Amino acid sequence: MILVVVEQRDGNLNPATWEAVAGAQQLAAGAPITIASLGASAGSVPQELAAAGVGAVLVVADPALEPYTPDGHVMALVQAIAFASPRVVALPHTYQTRDFAPALAARLNAPLITDVTGITGTGSGATFTRPMFQGKLAADVRPVGDPPCLVTFQMGAFRADQVQRGATASAVTNVPVTLDRSAIRQVPEAPFQEAKQAVDLSQAARIVAVGRGIKSREQLPVVEALAKAMGAELAASRPICDSGWLPMERQIGSSGQTVAPKLYVALGISGAIQHLVGMKGSRTIVAINKDADAPIFEVADYGIVGDLFDIVPALVAELNKK
Repeated sequence: MILVVVEQRDGNLNPATWEAVAGAQQLAAGAPITIASLGASAGSVPQELAAAGVGAVLVVADPALEPYTPDGHVMALVQAIAFASPRVVALPHTYQTRDFAPALAARLNAPLITDVTGITGTGSGATFTRPMFQGKLAADVRPVGDPPCLVTFQMGAFRADQVQRGATASAVTNVPVTLDRSAIRQVPEAPFQEAKQAVDLSQAARIVAVGRGIKSREQLPVVEALAKAMGAELAASRPICDSGWLPMERQIGSSGQTVAPKLYVALGISGAIQHLVGMKGSRTIVAINKDADAPIFEVADYGIVGDLFDIVPALVAELNKK
């Protein structure tokens, strides 16, 4: 059995949860999965999950789980995993998961395979593919030892719209847990995306990203106009953020944010591997670059070879007609 641990905040599911469910269903190959929801109280998340009919829902509720702390999550999940006895624990590869998953694996003495982008085979015989060396290589990994094995799925590697939903609601079960507040060592600060002027690009449906081809800070209004016309978030490759033209929170890539929007428009971005790692999971990629041999065209669904200063204003004009 596969246990999917969802991520939620204030009663709202992180969209990456459904991507993890899609990955778990591929791994299960038709066998049932189980979903665990953690929080201070049950709230509406378990009902949302149950209505989808993707698998039995376990509710782990305790006041000590709010606000989020790695210690609290680990203590609760150890008990939930003992209750469910899964062979695989699947999680979305989010900032929060990266915070507590290594400690959970150590507590369980279980293997942890992170940032999975592909699965070969099913069940206990599956092999997982994950990037290494900032995406320069891909490793095929198979866990050894007794179950459970912990697996985190890279955002964008599995599509949420491919989740196989059931016709009837799933059963919901409350899992009794005992959490010792005195054993929680962390005093959490406000989440990253709630900081002043911060932006969580991983939640954006459309992104317009700009690279060296913009030439200077003074040209940024050209791409800002396109982002506004599309209702998209503005992002950038590392050189733009390193130069201070846009804040670091808008950087996409191995040293920035990993995104998987429905539409990703790359303007003047050559497509270095460090950037591709952060956006190759996008549903549709459109690239505009003067260099016909730019690596970005290898991952793009649509490519335009030309000067962005000619093409972008024309796109904005057409979009503003609608």
